[in-house]
Amino acid sequence: MRWPTLFALLVGAGPVFADATYLGTWVWDGAGPEFGGLSAIELAPDGLHFLALGDRSLLVAGLLERTDGQVSGLTETGRTHLWDILGAPLTGILNDSEGLALSDTGNIYLSFEGIARVRVQPGMTGTPRLLPTEPAFEALQENAGLEALAIGADGALYTIPERSGILSRPFPVYRFQDGVWDVVFDIPRRDSFLIAGADVGPDGLLYVLERDFVGIGFRSRVRRFTLTGGQEEIVLETGPLTHDNLEGIAVWQDALGIRLTMISDDNFRFFQETQIVEYRIPD
Repeated sequence: MRWPTLFALLVGAGPVFADATYLGTWVWDGAGPEFGGLSAIELAPDGLHFLALGDRSLLVAGLLERTDGQVSGLTETGRTHLWDILGAPLTGILNDSEGLALSDTGNIYLSFEGIARVRVQPGMTGTPRLLPTEPAFEALQENAGLEALAIGADGALYTIPERSGILSRPFPVYRFQDGVWDVVFDIPRRDSFLIAGADVGPDGLLYVLERDFVGIGFRSRVRRFTLTGGQEEIVLETGPLTHDNLEGIAVWQDALGIRLTMISDDNFRFFQETQIVEYRIPD
């Protein structure tokens, strides 16, 4: 048992906001030296089929197993390393993949942190294509580029950098629509949380996962907004070491309401875990 699970059991850590109902945590012990660093997850509407992205350009497809609705295992159905447009594997500064979004047509969109950019590819092994760039991406902080990526029902993409630069500056939400980038709204900074992931839920709202490292572990928060930045609401906030380093979020709906499925980045460290964590929240 690694330290995040052990500490949570000892101190009884739990969510700060009681409106979010904790459903469970399942630890994914994936095989192979390339496994780890998972920073994004997407779920099909059935809550079973998934796609996960690692921050060293690993893309994993699979099927979750559920017992009484809760994750109890998974089966991988595909695994690949991301390639560039010439068919060579991404390496070095090009390798830092962070955000993931899926279109209804099966296109996979990916955002990157090292050299901030967004690309699209048809399926797991299709030839990628870079989207037009945005000059503001070049000014993003080093190793704090496009951390989160989401797609709306109309196909518009939303991406958010990990850091805004200073504590008093909000996080810009960049939208790609009709071939053009713009800043559709800003997310106010609240406390010392940084951006980790995002998804547009079945309710049409933008859910933003944030995390904060507090020296002994991570705390997590989820806020949601309209797609123009209104109706800011905190739907989940956890104390330190309730979970590991949650970086990816998928928002979906079953017969009982909206679920948040999140995945943690273990940073390729033996004492951290790849956790799949789920909560139910009020509509």
